[in-house]
Amino acid sequence: MKIYNTLTRKKEKLTGKTIGIYVCGPTVYDESHIGHARSAYIFDFMVRYLKFKGFKVKFVRNVTDVDDKIIERAKNEPGPEALADKVKKIADRYLKRYHEDMELLGILMPDKEPRATETIPDMVKFIKVLIKKGFAYESSGSVYFDVRKYKDYGRLSGQAIDEMEEGIRTSLDKNKKDPLDFALWKGAKEGEPSWESPWGRGRPGWHIECSVMSTKFLGKNFTIHGGGIDLVFPHHENEIAQTVCAGKKSAKYWIHNGLLAINGRKMSKSLGNFISIKEFPGNPDLLKLFFLSSHYRHPVDYTEAKIGEMEAKRDRLLAFLQKADAVGKKDRKTSVRKNKYGNIFTVCMNDDFNTPLALGAIFQCVSDGNKLLEKNVLSGKEKKALGVLSDFVRRVSKDIFGLALEYKEKNACIDTLVLEREKARKNKNFEKADSLRNELEKQGIIVEDTKEGPVWRKKA
Repeated sequence: MKIYNTLTRKKEKLTGKTIGIYVCGPTVYDESHIGHARSAYIFDFMVRYLKFKGFKVKFVRNVTDVDDKIIERAKNEPGPEALADKVKKIADRYLKRYHEDMELLGILMPDKEPRATETIPDMVKFIKVLIKKGFAYESSGSVYFDVRKYKDYGRLSGQAIDEMEEGIRTSLDKNKKDPLDFALWKGAKEGEPSWESPWGRGRPGWHIECSVMSTKFLGKNFTIHGGGIDLVFPHHENEIAQTVCAGKKSAKYWIHNGLLAINGRKMSKSLGNFISIKEFPGNPDLLKLFFLSSHYRHPVDYTEAKIGEMEAKRDRLLAFLQKADAVGKKDRKTSVRKNKYGNIFTVCMNDDFNTPLALGAIFQCVSDGNKLLEKNVLSGKEKKALGVLSDFVRRVSKDIFGLALEYKEKNACIDTLVLEREKARKNKNFEKADSLRNELEKQGIIVEDTKEGPVWRKKA
């Protein structure tokens, strides 16, 4: 199995039996949008696939619950509470909503989900080590990392330090020695949440929390560090620098997902194209299929037309499973790996999680299964083969890609209408049959006539 490593800019073989994965999680100050959903889903199916491959996986995703954005949001929060209390209130509120969004999408919880405010004593210790080693300095109650002391700074983002300096304006922070230096610890401001430290009360900088939490929960040389491509610089660049200089090793592989646009434009509330996860107008399977249709490293452009295409794909999967389940013989003993579709699927996923091609293997299986269903009579061997095909589609779609693919709900009223329509068809009362079909369609019900009788499902 090979994965693309941003640090080396090439695909590398994934080694080891135990995989520690750390992903930068949410800064909880607002509703999560479908761009957040993409990143969360990408690492969800990666974890699922690695477990399917037999790796022992420990997955950590942090929560930033103290940050400039949260503090600014808290300043506008009504109520008599102190600012620090409002910060916690907002963080708790939006973390709860984030969890609701993840549950709505069917995304698994990480093994650990540490909050920044829970690990501040560890951050203080980490910063003290950096100061002792000469890579950080205290200035007016704040502590800064001395970027020029780390000779490999810029390796992850592929930038020379002189080019970085040319690209920034003169720093407004007069406490820094160099405009490129970044804050490890921020001296307290009146009313803001703060904690005790050897440099006075304050709070951690954003970058330090990930160095501390990743190594605290996964060890000093874990396997994979992930996040969006927008985090490569400066966040992950700074994280590597402070981690290595503190005497720990950086993650072996750095994985970054591409970003999401809406109709060719960056998503923004000011542009009126902000789509929160809760506001997504469709079944979560449609969003997942949309994400799977592009390689995780590539940017994606969300349009209603593309979601319509995903609805057709989902309908095709549901129709096949429902018809195959009615005819085929189920055989859960068959290994996913021991059929040609499973082999193709695995080869694709082993090549840096190539989901568009892996999805192609699933739909090829559906096509071949539908050819069997077109036959007037199926032999016992063919029914068993059909069961194997439907089992493969269901298992990889649900267990690895996390698709719900629920094609039927218990509904006595709909069952009655479907039965009445079938009786009308058999009695050649086609006018009544068509009328009942139209009534069902108005309720969002699709009826499939199969050789084994009618089956129905709700439209996605």
